[in-house]
Amino acid sequence: MSWNPFKRTKKALTDEQILEMLGGGIPTATGIAVSAESALRVPAVAAAVRTISEAAASLSVKVVEIAADRTETEVPNHPVLALLRDDANEWTSGFEFIRSIMVDALCRDQGGLAYVNRVGDEVREIIRYRPGFINVDYPDDTLQPRYRTNGILRNASDVIHLRGPFDKSPLTLCREAIGVAIVMEKHAARLFGKGARPGGVVTSPKPLGDEGMKKMIAGWKAAMDGSDNGGKTAFLYDGATWSQMTLSSVDAQFQQLRLFQLQEIARAFNIPASLLGDMTRATWSNAAEMQRQFLQLCLEPWLRALESALRRALFSKEDRKKYAIRFDRDDFTNVDLTARATAISSLVSSRVINPNTAREWLDLPPYDGGDEYANPNTGASQPGLGHNGGQKLEDDKQDDPDKEPNDDAR
Repeated sequence: MSWNPFKRTKKALTDEQILEMLGGGIPTATGIAVSAESALRVPAVAAAVRTISEAAASLSVKVVEIAADRTETEVPNHPVLALLRDDANEWTSGFEFIRSIMVDALCRDQGGLAYVNRVGDEVREIIRYRPGFINVDYPDDTLQPRYRTNGILRNASDVIHLRGPFDKSPLTLCREAIGVAIVMEKHAARLFGKGARPGGVVTSPKPLGDEGMKKMIAGWKAAMDGSDNGGKTAFLYDGATWSQMTLSSVDAQFQQLRLFQLQEIARAFNIPASLLGDMTRATWSNAAEMQRQFLQLCLEPWLRALESALRRALFSKEDRKKYAIRFDRDDFTNVDLTARATAISSLVSSRVINPNTAREWLDLPPYDGGDEYANPNTGASQPGLGHNGGQKLEDDKQDDPDKEPNDDAR
């Protein structure tokens, strides 16, 4: 049974949580109060948060040892690695922990917070409590954070804290855009769910009264309602006229406006709109490029922040000098196999890497002779010939004076 350092059940609340409890969220200019919970009911917001958090949690994580020359060597049996790869605690897997702390950082201004439970100097488990259980504030101008649980001050070295830019979460920064998306969603529901716009209007120059109106409606339904009466010609009496209702220019652009709002939310999370379902600009040729942009411009900064936050809390001050946590980004380069194969072939041919290094990138075992840096496309640098292979070929030609100059070509 794990030791829980937080014995009290009383829970402190942040200002944002108090506002959400009182009014269902922070009000926006649209009149819609947007909270983290209500924002996640917007499909574009939920897709952005899921895409970023699950992409980070899906990457392979490793512990590396940093040498004096800054080269890194993987440490496969480090005890911290088991908490991130296998189980963070008895009820949370490593994948679920990383996904949850990323979701908190994307949705809440305080960021993603988790407590590191130590016995002596050994890390035993990582616990991500419900948002608001661990509170953080910045009491002085140095912006040094101070962490509390139930009013009890906690060591900063025991708290994993993943923060977003601007000291605000992306969800808070795009709260107004989310409010507009919620308003448009409600308008669409009313428009199509309750038949807010009729197909047409029958007008009469004469007053009909209640009985006359009822008879006209009954006659119209009997003559025109139903699939069997579709396409029939309508006959009207006493100068009544039929006017078909048309959509205004604003209504006609409703779909484009909703699409623009999706793109606005994508900008707030710095994620390609195609990953949220907007395929208007997506093609077979630019899909890999958008995946690269997602890794470089959106996910990479979050991964750097996550690596630093985990390293600061999971290693002691002395261990931080030689150990680090790294997420393997190679999975994102596997999107375009042709481009990956071309890049590896070019690096091997230019002798930047050797064949065994390339095979390691592809999770393949090494082979004998694969550690030699050689260009497989030229005979002078074939594996086994070494750096003097070209000179050896020239010597062989001189040893055979009867050999024609073009015999090798033939």
